[in-house]
Amino acid sequence: MADNSACNPQLLLSHKFPETTYAYTERDVALYALGVGACGRDAVDTDELKYLYHENGQQFIKVLPTFSTLFSVKSMVQDMDLPGLRFDPRLLLHGQQYIEVYKPLPSNATIQNKVSLVGFHDKGKAAVLEIEIRSYEKESGELLCMNRTSAFLRGAGGYSDPSHRFTYLNYPANQASAMRTPESQPFAVFEDCTQPSQALLYRLSGDNNPLHSDPMVAKVAGYSRPILHGLCTLGFAVRAIIKCICRGDPDMIKNIFGRFLLHVYPGETLVTEMWLEGLRVIYRVKAKQRNRAVLSGYVHLHRLAASL
Repeated sequence: MADNSACNPQLLLSHKFPETTYAYTERDVALYALGVGACGRDAVDTDELKYLYHENGQQFIKVLPTFSTLFSVKSMVQDMDLPGLRFDPRLLLHGQQYIEVYKPLPSNATIQNKVSLVGFHDKGKAAVLEIEIRSYEKESGELLCMNRTSAFLRGAGGYSDPSHRFTYLNYPANQASAMRTPESQPFAVFEDCTQPSQALLYRLSGDNNPLHSDPMVAKVAGYSRPILHGLCTLGFAVRAIIKCICRGDPDMIKNIFGRFLLHVYPGETLVTEMWLEGLRVIYRVKAKQRNRAVLSGYVHLHRLAASL
């Protein structure tokens, strides 16, 4: 059992998170797109060049919906001194990510983030912390998107009665836990290669956790070498869905859910399998070299592409 003094749930639940601001430019949008593999195989890919270049100026480049995950980077658990909770940030695992996109993201903006704790669960040897970030365009006050991040904190659990583990949930539970990957043949399959330097490129977008760059930190966490950011893998998957199902239109994305199943090593090939069920795309990502599932989830669409 973990040291009970490592967690005081009442103190944690009463904590008021400060609002944070995130300003970005077209350069940040393009750098993120490169970080999740856009135009990685073809520099003039007509589906993806629009994330990096526009002939009438960079202010017109399109923004991938998963770019919104960067708004919460500064609000992530490893960057916070949370009262009532002590943990080793090197042992933090990203469990799940849920995103709602309310309007297409502008190619440059200043974002105001309102942060709240919406879930906390004692899992015995670990604790699960869920943080929700609602992001508003600062100038207009318009709500752009919402991110809900689930973090698995190894060694932070065991603070409550084993026969009745503490749990707190402040949002309606979705059906993600009941989601099953279909046994039928996928509607579409997309294969993409990550680069050996993929994590080093992706970290330039703001996630500087040394687990993804420092070999010694990776070994302490139990990996043979630095691993790829889970949100980078999610970016690869959603980009594959936009390409194959949305016919290159990122504005068709309504919401996104991803459950991180296993680490990815930079340089591995990602195979994204997609099943279409009405306006929902169920997906699964495998690391080809190990034939292991690393990510699963779903994407809801506003509409279907006319050519499907």
